[in-house]
Amino acid sequence: MLLIQHCLFLLSTAAAALAAASGSYYSNDERDAAALLQLKTHIISATSSSDHPLSRNWTAAATAQVCSSWVGVSCGHRHRRVTSLNLANMGLQGTLPPHIGDIPVEIGNLKRLQKLKLWHIGLSGVIPPVIFNISTLRMVVLSENRLLGILPHNLCYHARGLEELYLHENQLHGGIPARIGNCTNLQIASLSYNPFSGSIPVTIGNCSVLRELYLADNYLTGNLPPTFGSHLPNLEWLSFAGNNLNGSIPPSISNASNLELLELSINSFSGCVPNTFGNLQMLQSLYIWGNSNLVVDPSFLTSLTSCKSLKILEISDTSFEGALPPSMGNLSSSFQYFLGSNCKIQGNIPVTIRRRKKSSEERNKVKEELLASLTWRRISLLELQRATNGFDDCNLLGKGSFGRVYKGVLADDTNVAIKVFSELEGEADDDDDDIFGNDTECEVLRNLRHRNLIKIISTCYTTGFKALVLEFMPNGSLHKWLYSHNYFLDIFKRLDILIDVASALEYLHQGYSIPVVHCDLKPSNVLLDGDLVAHIADFGISKFLGSGDSMTRTLTLATIGYMAPEFGMDGIVSTKSDVYSFGILVMEVFTRRNPTEESFQEGMSMKQWVTTLVPEGVTKYADANLLNCNSNRDFKSRESCISSIMKLALECCADTPRDRLAINDVLANLRKIKSQLQQDLCRRA
Repeated sequence: MLLIQHCLFLLSTAAAALAAASGSYYSNDERDAAALLQLKTHIISATSSSDHPLSRNWTAAATAQVCSSWVGVSCGHRHRRVTSLNLANMGLQGTLPPHIGDIPVEIGNLKRLQKLKLWHIGLSGVIPPVIFNISTLRMVVLSENRLLGILPHNLCYHARGLEELYLHENQLHGGIPARIGNCTNLQIASLSYNPFSGSIPVTIGNCSVLRELYLADNYLTGNLPPTFGSHLPNLEWLSFAGNNLNGSIPPSISNASNLELLELSINSFSGCVPNTFGNLQMLQSLYIWGNSNLVVDPSFLTSLTSCKSLKILEISDTSFEGALPPSMGNLSSSFQYFLGSNCKIQGNIPVTIRRRKKSSEERNKVKEELLASLTWRRISLLELQRATNGFDDCNLLGKGSFGRVYKGVLADDTNVAIKVFSELEGEADDDDDDIFGNDTECEVLRNLRHRNLIKIISTCYTTGFKALVLEFMPNGSLHKWLYSHNYFLDIFKRLDILIDVASALEYLHQGYSIPVVHCDLKPSNVLLDGDLVAHIADFGISKFLGSGDSMTRTLTLATIGYMAPEFGMDGIVSTKSDVYSFGILVMEVFTRRNPTEESFQEGMSMKQWVTTLVPEGVTKYADANLLNCNSNRDFKSRESCISSIMKLALECCADTPRDRLAINDVLANLRKIKSQLQQDLCRRA
């Protein structure tokens, strides 16, 4: 079931289907009113229906007034058809049926539709290409859903007037079609946080009125088009961060003279950063960090003194070497923040920075932030003590061999998780150049960025104290949701969580320049945010694989029950050992049996138990709560789904690494299984 809160959405399944089916028996407004009445029954709970404004306003007796007096409804002037439905901030608490998940193809029948907003409501399936056959379409907002498949290739073939396209935070894959260049009226394109792959099409330069382009956190590869920016004079915000782009940064970007934000971080760019960036008079924020082969020349820093609006500059983890040029003292009077960690910066802070013509308070702020940035963004121990009421046990979230995790609230009211390492007990290294000694977690988290990885906010270290400040996950761990009686995850949510985890592993194994093996995947290390989106946490024993290496060795053991055989016996870890752990995790999620429980320590493992029971049928091993259905048809669909999932889990847990699936194949299979379940439930509904 899907809870709808504070969302804006337009005419959907009921309206489109009824309009197509009802023929001439009803007028246009009567057809649309009937569709809205159907929709109302799903989005208002029975307990509040009599008092809700929609109940009093949307009534069968007033269908003739649908366009004139129904709250939230807008109609076209000529044909009197409903063109938009605004239900924002109405406190909706109803549910949509579980089989309504895909965007209906009937929506293509809304020939005069101008705005389609269906964001953050749990949509799945593919984007129907017929949407882009609507020539009047101006805005499409499908972001923050679970949409699969490719971006339709007919994009802007008919909908040439499309101005805004928001598809971020979905699971769309494949390349960005060259026909995006047909969108000559496109002003905003937000495609971030998807597994899009391939190169950036040259044709995107045809979108000459483009103001904002977001392609961050995808799997895009190749070089930026050599003329990129030459024909984008209106571009203000540009983000390519978190991809696999390489080659040099084209100087032509500086032709986008209205750029305010330029984000090229966490890629594989090489060569020198163009000095022509100094021509970007409107530039406020420049992020080029996380490109280890990118040369940041002192002359480039000098060129930025022409950027009179510059506030933020981040060059961490680049190939800068040497002293900061004295000309940095001539940076914009509004300059606020510089980050240059993990660079070979030498010498002192230029005296010209200390002599800037600013108030003493502003001058000290810039100086302190510059000093801190040469190592890492830090929060003081005093602030952490205040955030946790002196590390009071009432704020304790968990503890282990590494130390303890506390919930804290920073001075700006940000909720955080504070991971205090066991060095607090007196084993701290006094060398401030080594933040966490042999611990790799800080290194992993600061260089990787993915929507399903826990994010680092800051660090704090002083003599006898070391801590990571991480984003807070309000819904706790997957372990809590599996084994606490007050919590329940339905079959779709469990699939979604596993898809999230597999997406993060795919990024760790294949999406970063150096493969990372997590080494300790289990439910307590999968944390859930406010929307129950999963984030992998705890990289304390993770391993980097060197160039050309497919495995490495470790003396550190992970959790019994989740370790691959070669890991437990020989200390050999590889990406395939993570796949094994993921297979065990899948079994646990759908059986609700813990592989560390006593019954699995008496000669039979979780894998052996599942292998034995699979031939006897799903009911012998699956969590019974997942099979409670309203009909036998639903039961059959769920049974088939869980059977496919267990077969996939067993393939992940093959005895030898070479016989296990790669994580990208696992992810593709999970998406197919989910899509098949949705189709089965829809057909049988």
